Amino acid sequence: MTRNIVISGGGTGIGLATAQTFAADGDRVLLLGRRAEVLEKAAVPGSLTYAADLTQPADVRGAAEFVARELGTVDVLVHSAGGAGGQHPPTGGEDPLERVAHAWTDNFRLNTLTAALLTEALKDRLAEPGGRVLFISSIAAYRGSGSGAYAASKAALHPYAHDLARQLGPHGITVNVVAPGFVEDTEFFGDSMDEARRAQLIAETSTGRAGIPGDVAATLHWLASPGAAHVTSQVIQVNGGAERGH
Repeated sequence: MTRNIVISGGGTGIGLATAQTFAADGDRVLLLGRRAEVLEKAAVPGSLTYAADLTQPADVRGAAEFVARELGTVDVLVHSAGGAGGQHPPTGGEDPLERVAHAWTDNFRLNTLTAALLTEALKDRLAEPGGRVLFISSIAAYRGSGSGAYAASKAALHPYAHDLARQLGPHGITVNVVAPGFVEDTEFFGDSMDEARRAQLIAETSTGRAGIPGDVAATLHWLASPGAAHVTSQVIQVNGGAERGH
């Protein structure tokens, strides 16, 4: 049976790989993201696209109305939108506390608020039973991210997912989190990854390689399958052994 899959941040990286994985099964995929041209360029077979800034309630409302018109029911909701901040320049000049406030606010808007707003907007459209909500966290949620802001914004998804799992479980809906380690072929690091840092991150793994978006996509695909119907309120780490499970 064809399912309706909604993926935020679906135009690049992990989101795009996830969209391609579900589309290959014949599922109907809706890609959400800020940049219409990126969504169109993704060219996922049979997909729909809708450009929206998911940090803005009005944009999220528009996306939810589009889902209602075009899909009706949401079988799988995947939250892949996010990043390490820096999309908007700080407004406080060189004031150190203004810069801290900006960094933390920016990260929580990108990684936490986007997921919360979209989930709440689509929660009543999730298939009952059988609906799936899947969040993308990070290895940083366990070990920090240097400044702390990105790591904290990803870690905040964990208790939110646990609360949702308890709330939605009686309706036959599962909620889980996937926390990737170092993944290449995404926009996350931009041009900032030097070879020494890359080698260090790979050396931390037990598998001796960097992750790829398809590793995470395959895990998300399984969590959305009937075989994972009794898996909920879990954080699944996909990091090649770089961080042990907790």
